[in-house]
Amino acid sequence: MISIVSKPDTHEKLEILSSDAQYDLACACGSTKDEHRRRGKDGKWIYPVTLPNGGTSTLFKTLVSNVCVNDCKYCPLRAEKDVRRCTLSVEETAKVFLDYLNRRKVFGLFLSSGILGTPDATMDRLNAIAKILRSKYSYRGYIHLKIIPGSSDAAIEQAISLATAVSLNIETPGAKRLAKVSSRKDYIRDIIEPIKLISRLTSRGSKYSGVKQTTQFIVGAAGESDAEIVKYMGGLYDRLNMHRVYFSAYQQNLGDGSMSPKKSGAERSADIFTREHRLYQVDFLLRKYGFKDSDIIFDDNGKLSLADDPKQVWAKRHPEMFPININKASKCSLLKIPGLGLVTVKRILECRRTAKIRRIEDIGKVGVRLEKASRYIDF
Repeated sequence: MISIVSKPDTHEKLEILSSDAQYDLACACGSTKDEHRRRGKDGKWIYPVTLPNGGTSTLFKTLVSNVCVNDCKYCPLRAEKDVRRCTLSVEETAKVFLDYLNRRKVFGLFLSSGILGTPDATMDRLNAIAKILRSKYSYRGYIHLKIIPGSSDAAIEQAISLATAVSLNIETPGAKRLAKVSSRKDYIRDIIEPIKLISRLTSRGSKYSGVKQTTQFIVGAAGESDAEIVKYMGGLYDRLNMHRVYFSAYQQNLGDGSMSPKKSGAERSADIFTREHRLYQVDFLLRKYGFKDSDIIFDDNGKLSLADDPKQVWAKRHPEMFPININKASKCSLLKIPGLGLVTVKRILECRRTAKIRRIEDIGKVGVRLEKASRYIDF
């Protein structure tokens, strides 16, 4: 049986839908503490977003509806689950968001939804909310719209025309993996082709080139290896104009009871969250540190090390690269050194312009990271 909330008011709907929105983490998790979602004083989830100037602010995030016709086994809101169902109207959603915005509690809006009837019917509702904010209320700020798998090209283009950013979750690395968690989605038709369309519409020089595209993997739900995910990540960044890839660790208590450890290879809770963190670290290496997906090292089962971060593993595998001369090395080489991050490398390059670096203390206060780095450099 599916329980239906009969005529709940807007506040009751928001309580339900904003809580359920926690399960979709795209644009809500990251490799640093400032990028992780957290609960606000009113109990709502707060979702950080990085601003163009490098600071962070928070998004108002809610599902428009938690009704869903899909059967994704990792999702606690799938069709056969007995949960309280409700849907916000277009005007309700717009007014609630504007109330938060006017009270300066949020920076922008993130709209997602379960599939209410058909993908296009759901996209029509999401797009209508964005359109009324843009036209009726003259809102020009940040809107992130979730693209529903299986949406038509026209619905997707309309969303892009209204949004600051869009996302369609890739979910798994490949069709065979998706088939393990959903029988109702076609991987190529419903996910890959729309992502390709978004990439074309938002490519450099295009009409919507300023719109960012993100996506998300559900880690551990389909028995995939880290190597499979990283290979797909490389393709998403290199060929499909992806702005950012996110990861959500599959948690058994939120998923389908039939996905037992024997059937899914589900990991212990501590391991799955460490695995998620390692994938975020790999993502940072690919986006910021000049690494390629072919540089990432896995064990014989295609898994990332849980004991060491991926840059440390790479350094151990390539002893011939070290020590690196800190006074002569390029920025790219410095970023390969375990313990050195973007800020520290920038400081090293600035210091080198005026004086030779003679000891590790010339870089900054020696903590755990600089102590690690000192084993890989000379002066």
